[in-house]
Amino acid sequence: MVDTLTPVLTANWGAERSWTLASYEEHGGYAGLRTALGMAPDDVITAVKDSGLRGRGGAGFPTGMKWGFIPQDNPKPKYLVVNADESEPGTCKDIPLMMASPHTLVEGVIISSYAIRANKAFIYIRGEVLHVIRRVQAAVAEAYAAGHLGTDIHGSGYDLDIVVHAGAGAYICGEETALLEGLEGRRGQPRLRPPFPAVAGLYASPTVINNVESIASVPAIVANGADWFASMGTEKSKGFGIFSLSGHVTRPGQYEAPLGITLRELIDLAGGMRAGHELKFWTPGGSSTPLLTAEHLDLPLDFEGMAAAGTMLGTRALQLFDETTCVVRAVLRWTEFYKHESCGKCTPCREGTWWLVQTLARLEKGEGREEDLDLLLDQCDNILGRSFCALGDGATSPISSSIKFFRDEYLAHLTHGGCPFDPAASTVFATAGAQA
Repeated sequence: MVDTLTPVLTANWGAERSWTLASYEEHGGYAGLRTALGMAPDDVITAVKDSGLRGRGGAGFPTGMKWGFIPQDNPKPKYLVVNADESEPGTCKDIPLMMASPHTLVEGVIISSYAIRANKAFIYIRGEVLHVIRRVQAAVAEAYAAGHLGTDIHGSGYDLDIVVHAGAGAYICGEETALLEGLEGRRGQPRLRPPFPAVAGLYASPTVINNVESIASVPAIVANGADWFASMGTEKSKGFGIFSLSGHVTRPGQYEAPLGITLRELIDLAGGMRAGHELKFWTPGGSSTPLLTAEHLDLPLDFEGMAAAGTMLGTRALQLFDETTCVVRAVLRWTEFYKHESCGKCTPCREGTWWLVQTLARLEKGEGREEDLDLLLDQCDNILGRSFCALGDGATSPISSSIKFFRDEYLAHLTHGGCPFDPAASTVFATAGAQA
């Protein structure tokens, strides 16, 4: 581990008009592009592989390895697609990055496209965030005017065009194949795999799909070297990342730090939990990752540490809840979201999320039975690993993990004939407090 905070992606966020080309170049912007254009494309891929960069969109798949899957002997055009459809509850790192420094992403797109020999790239942005779409479009226009995009970029003979695409506003389009369907003008629903996007992706051509933060990390890797990036983080989870803290902390926001930092350290950086309260439960990577408790404060926030605890690092969307929060109500709200956002293509997810909401709502009102907890777990088991994409799996995570850690709180709802939390005092009734 190096210093607690590692401002790289966020280093220029506080600069005056940081989103403009002039400000970005003043802070060393596009130096990585000039370095990359002097390298062979395969050498750029090797540098990203050697850096140990893993996907920052949740799955953590090695970025350089994904690029290497593109079959260069395929005569069809190659495409790079940036997944900027950020819509996981609690996740809020890509949108601030695109607002504060869109050229970091644009430069990363150019270098990454050059590496995989793509001449067209797409940035798919969630349709509701119109201000972000406009800012990225303006950055792309500036890049064209400066010669960073277009034909024969900086005399290298390399051509690239970038299209900023406004998505249809569906959470399911964060799933990479559903995103491709949306780009092609169809309803956003996951595709059957194989074939995988690397072989037959956008327009049935070889395609790389990466998260915003993954692509935005590439310029710094090329400019500073793979060893520099690999010197941060942990043995298997290299580099830095943006951790999004929200909820009951004194200073919620974006904290860029090496992977492997602990939640306790991040809470200290955020000024602690709100005055007079203590951490009760939290999500390490958004609402689709199994939740953890205060017992897990000192676990390393890296891919391996979270997996060992039975959860996932995900998007590093750290939602923190203190003792005034009802776990059952929070889980119900998340589950209602997944029910609403299910595309309906597969039965386990379409029907399963509906039944999860029914059972949870009954428990939350105190109208259920103790046997409903086993019913909930059985419903989760029938969805987990059986849905067409990961949305169904994500919907089960907060339910099964909350029952594991807070079974007594579920039972307290039945004992009290409703939620045991006093909404006026924002606390727990004494009888339920001992259980919770």
